[in-house]
Amino acid sequence: MFSIIIPTWNNLAFLKICIESIRKYSEFNHEIIIHINDGSDGTLDWVKAEGIRYSHTQNNVGVCLSVNHLVTLASHDWVLYLNDDMVACPGWDSAFSQAISSTDTDLALFFSTLIQPKIGKNQHMVEHDFGSTPDTFDAEGLLKDYLSEPRKDAEGAASQPTLFHRKWWQIVGGYSLEFSPGMSSDDDLLMKYWVAGCRHFRVIGASRFYHFVCQSTGRLRHTKGGRVFVMKWGITQAEFYQNYMAALSNTPPSQLIAKHSKLFPRASLTGKLRRAGYGLFHDYPLQGIEEWDAVSGQGPWQHNQ
Repeated sequence: MFSIIIPTWNNLAFLKICIESIRKYSEFNHEIIIHINDGSDGTLDWVKAEGIRYSHTQNNVGVCLSVNHLVTLASHDWVLYLNDDMVACPGWDSAFSQAISSTDTDLALFFSTLIQPKIGKNQHMVEHDFGSTPDTFDAEGLLKDYLSEPRKDAEGAASQPTLFHRKWWQIVGGYSLEFSPGMSSDDDLLMKYWVAGCRHFRVIGASRFYHFVCQSTGRLRHTKGGRVFVMKWGITQAEFYQNYMAALSNTPPSQLIAKHSKLFPRASLTGKLRRAGYGLFHDYPLQGIEEWDAVSGQGPWQHNQ
């Protein structure tokens, strides 16, 4: 069984579909814990009425703080981080369970295969439009066709849903607060896992979720997470994916990483120049965090048992 953690921010109509799908299409009895940011749209009252475990803050504390907090409440070793605008498909959890059993380490990150109306160039997603709102959601169509495009498991990384072992989340420090409220925190997490020695990043083909796409992040003030990443690590996000993450698949390793034992990253010339420029002329990450919320953690953090 997993602990499923879901941060939500006044997104009740989507959250209801998300929770219903988990309850309906899970083969195992999982723990669900929700962090409610604000909740004045009725989310707090609904979650209480449903008897779901939750934590609550009166303001939106962002992804980094809310997810890190939810992990501390999790009862199971394996934790699934899920967005509130995602819909589970049958077999999602059994596919994850099989992936865990096939891996000889818990230093790993597993990802579901997302189905979205538009995917751009993302090779790990399936493009199919089953609606963009609760009112237009085609639940019957999704149930009929969610496996219409077969996918094998693929080495690499995606976004949520993300399955991880609670031990390693705590060891690497979870989501880093310099990326608050959350922009580029996923890529930073990948890098931290990589530096800790993780080379098991796998997108599970049979674990499927439908994603309505950015129903919460689209309302946020976006901070410069990409710039914070390059200042912290000395390479850009694109370089990390192209030169290192790509080496996990059948893509031939780049000449850069061929020089480095165990695929350990090195700062690039581009990264060094950008880091110097950002450091001289900007105030990252502190300015962005202050503009987001200088005291986001203040105020009561309430939760049920």
